Amino acid sequence: MSREKIKLNPLQNKTLALMQELARHRETSILDEASGEVVITQMPHAHGDHVHVGDYVVSTKDVSGFSNEAVWVALERKGLAKSHFPIAITLTKAGLDYETGLLKAEKSDH
Repeated sequence: MSREKIKLNPLQNKTLALMQELARHRETSILDEASGEVVITQMPHAHGDHVHVGDYVVSTKDVSGFSNEAVWVALERKGLAKSHFPIAITLTKAGLDYETGLLKAEKSDH
């Protein structure tokens, strides 16, 4: 893939950032050591108005991409993921390394 920045719309970018966080945790993902890709096997469930995503607490409105097949397809088309919607998604090495610029906020202790 070229070194040119892949352009994502705000929902795609936010969804990828949250998926990258899920990929960091063995409770929600499986690492394929041979390829370096990570399969996200479990999406978080809402608790009222929020969702726990790895070390973060996120508003339910900010995780709409988890259930939006078009977002998964766009990430796949851009080489950042392999969609198995709605069961699982595999983040490619490019998807894991993509700098979203998000999730820089303080982690939650909730």
